Amino acid sequence: MAEHHTGPAEVGASMDYAEHEKTYSGFLWAAKYGTMAVAVLLIAMTVGFFTGAGFIFSVLLFIVLTMAGFFLI
Repeated sequence: MAEHHTGPAEVGASMDYAEHEKTYSGFLWAAKYGTMAVAVLLIAMTVGFFTGAGFIFSVLLFIVLTMAGFFLI
């Protein structure tokens, strides 16, 4: 059933470290700014739903906090 090899194990192709670093950097960027966008959205929705501020103010708050988040991160 199973074959037993005594030679060296095949490890596959060599790693492309430059591409790996680029992918990891992109993942970190998406995680950082995605988390910030979700937090800002929740804050704007909270202000819009639970205060008398209204829809327009919460949209403006979302835009302002998103821009502030991009500059502060």
